[in-house]
Amino acid sequence: MNVENRRLYRSRSDRMVAGVAGGLAEYLNIDSTIVRLLFVFFALAGGPGLLVYIVMLLVVPEEPLGAAESVVEVEVQEESAE
Repeated sequence: MNVENRRLYRSRSDRMVAGVAGGLAEYLNIDSTIVRLLFVFFALAGGPGLLVYIVMLLVVPEEPLGAAESVVEVEVQEESAE
């Protein structure tokens, strides 16, 4: 993925609640389960996990329609080219 065009969005395709963890995972290029576990860990450990999630829910825009499909198409094309 082109680093210059990378933007943080709430995911439409990888969401459990509002797509915050899925979008952050896509942006950081890591598994969304890790991000979800970190949010839960910090929330239960008395940290700001829940507060950060709520702020990101309000501040981070939702992924534009059609963006998730185009990412999947590019990944499939890259895999078939190999």
